[in-house]
Amino acid sequence: MGTGRKPVDGDGDGAASAVVFLVPFPAQGHVTPMLHLARALAARGDVAPTVVLPDFIHRRVVRAGGNGGGGGVALASFPSGIPDGDDGDGAPGFASILHAMENRMPAHLERVLMLMRDDDDDRLATAGRRAACLTVVVDVLASWAVPVAARCGVAAVGFWPAMLASYRVVAAIPELIDRGLVSEYGIPILVNGFNKNQGQVKANLQAEIISLFPEELELSTTDLPWLVGDAATQKSRFAFWLRTMERVKTLRCILVNSFPGEAIAAGADQQQALPQDQQILQVGPLLATIVTDRAKDNSNLRCSPMKTTKNDTSTCQADDRTSCMEWLDQQLPGSVAYVSFGTWVAPIAPGEITELAVGLEATGRPFLWVLKDDPSWRAGLPAGYTDQYFGRGKIVAWAPQEDVLAHGAVGCYLTHCGWNSTLEAIRHGVRMLCYPVAGDQFINCAYIVRAWGVGIRLRSADRGEVVDCVGRIMEGEDGRRLREKLDELRERVMAGEALCVAKRNIEEFIRGISGQRLQ
Repeated sequence: MGTGRKPVDGDGDGAASAVVFLVPFPAQGHVTPMLHLARALAARGDVAPTVVLPDFIHRRVVRAGGNGGGGGVALASFPSGIPDGDDGDGAPGFASILHAMENRMPAHLERVLMLMRDDDDDRLATAGRRAACLTVVVDVLASWAVPVAARCGVAAVGFWPAMLASYRVVAAIPELIDRGLVSEYGIPILVNGFNKNQGQVKANLQAEIISLFPEELELSTTDLPWLVGDAATQKSRFAFWLRTMERVKTLRCILVNSFPGEAIAAGADQQQALPQDQQILQVGPLLATIVTDRAKDNSNLRCSPMKTTKNDTSTCQADDRTSCMEWLDQQLPGSVAYVSFGTWVAPIAPGEITELAVGLEATGRPFLWVLKDDPSWRAGLPAGYTDQYFGRGKIVAWAPQEDVLAHGAVGCYLTHCGWNSTLEAIRHGVRMLCYPVAGDQFINCAYIVRAWGVGIRLRSADRGEVVDCVGRIMEGEDGRRLREKLDELRERVMAGEALCVAKRNIEEFIRGISGQRLQ
């Protein structure tokens, strides 16, 4: 593995005082915040971060931003075994990613860590030179790297790219199984379900599990983040979560891409869900200009603004960006509904696509809809829809999301409630129309709608529901109330105390790894 890294000045001997390898889960929603974290670390000037990427993700990042991570961050590519054509315009399936993480990448990371550790030992033996302290920051969903670091005698720290609230829930998985509340496949268990007390037993079970959430959120057992797909999919995914939490419980520290006060105050049950003696450091929100702002007072600043678009996969993105922004320039202020459901898997069924398409048309408002140019994503679009509505509405395969959300023409964001998208909407003050699809999106949605009051839940894709909710969020009393709440949240999250806490926590993390080595 070659990183092309130059020595980073740290203590005068040409070596950084801390060398950090960052291992994200290979999906864009995980890679982006990990790159931002790496930039925040590099801004210190005495930390040398390298982001480790499987080859198919590395190719996209390089196409988007050059041969390196920029801002003092190096990129390293590991062979994944995934054929070049497998990812196409999107991403390989979960099974392909899991096989690469468990069977291909560990040997490559282990070889590199052993070489780095031996290099440290050589420098320790050299008078007048200080060894770099080597640490691995592991995305929780890339837990394959935790045992690799342990075998190499290298310190490992976890990274959770989403809300602390959702980490509490997945961290409780072993306890939920031990207490007989969910099966080995993650399905809520109904004890003695076939008797006259079935209703009461079911209610008690629900109360036990939902105690993981603040009561105000009104979440249910159907909102557990691992209940994704059909029965077979749930079984395989939950096995993945079990192995993940078994590995992650050994980590002494988790860096979380959230902000102080992101959640309603946690009750005793929520606190108990976290592994004992595991330090939680909130370092979010990790967004490009936010990361830069945190480092402004640092005399060793080497961090530059980073391109933060969410789907950097196409060689035609410059044209796509120009097309999107020129179209937005022609729209009235606050008039456009922006629609995007993320970039990894097709989010909704063809019937829902049909209803949403007809509903957006029926609003009579301009809309910008990001929908991958792939049959599995666009199945359900009415015939000729993309041509017929090119004037009032625009459907694109990719959009520069941060630029779109920052544009004055955008009045609301119909979103799947992914955490990165949520942070970007808060940052740019865009009200959210929430249509969660899977995973932690239901928890995020509950906070957006019930805890923070900055969005409306779209209960279905039915055309009437779409027309009603878009109208409510874009104008009238609901729209004004949401805007006021959003302005308050934006000020609290993106400036002032939240930034100071994140900066302090990053500095605490760096102090913790500098000068320390696992024995």
